[in-house]
Amino acid sequence: MADQIKVMGMVISSAPIGEHDKRIVLLTKEKGKISAFARGARRPGNHLMAASESFAFGSFYLIYGRDSYTLVNAEISNYFRELAGDITMTYTACYFLELAGYYAVENQNGAEMLNLIYAAFKALLNPSLDNRLVRYVYELKMLVINGEYPDFFVCRVCGAKDNAAGFSISHNGIVCDGCIRNIADAITLCGGTVYTLQYIVYSEIGRLFTFRVSDEVLEELRMVMARCMNTYVDRRMNSLEILDALI
Repeated sequence: MADQIKVMGMVISSAPIGEHDKRIVLLTKEKGKISAFARGARRPGNHLMAASESFAFGSFYLIYGRDSYTLVNAEISNYFRELAGDITMTYTACYFLELAGYYAVENQNGAEMLNLIYAAFKALLNPSLDNRLVRYVYELKMLVINGEYPDFFVCRVCGAKDNAAGFSISHNGIVCDGCIRNIADAITLCGGTVYTLQYIVYSEIGRLFTFRVSDEVLEELRMVMARCMNTYVDRRMNSLEILDALI
């Protein structure tokens, strides 16, 4: 009999297979993104039914067969069922998982990405935080984790470290007040937005969802992240189509 392994992770997608089974995709701390079959998980009362739903977070026990994993048991510490209480929150969370699935790879440590998802889900449930801000923070930190993101610290034209005045996606970052007038696609940013972008880049995940911003900064973050995601992510997320229609 194949050896059983234990991984910590979250179900990032779940789909029916046949009459009684499910195929799930897990983002795990130890092995990155892995797929597994949950036999009988669609049968009423099956012990894997709830554990094989998207958003379930905890420990998963797997065995590896000839060419795939099979889920045999799970200890779920958080189902995040509260996310289903609001349709916008639900699709924001689905978008977070879809974006994680886009970036995650097999057999690569997934701890940082998993921590980001968990923290973002907790932030979505915090009534004092605007879910749009949670989304923009999550998007930028996901880009940072995967090593491809704009430079928000020095002017991409002259190298100046002060007087940041705007953002240009064609120049892949910040531009100063002396260079912005010559850049056609530049958008003007206030100092609070520049600081917020820098803070997201260098902060640990545990400190990301601890602040609020003005309406002006929130709108500028929206414009910056829309340009970033269109540039760095080459696939339109299905959940994002629905989410944008709801907002």
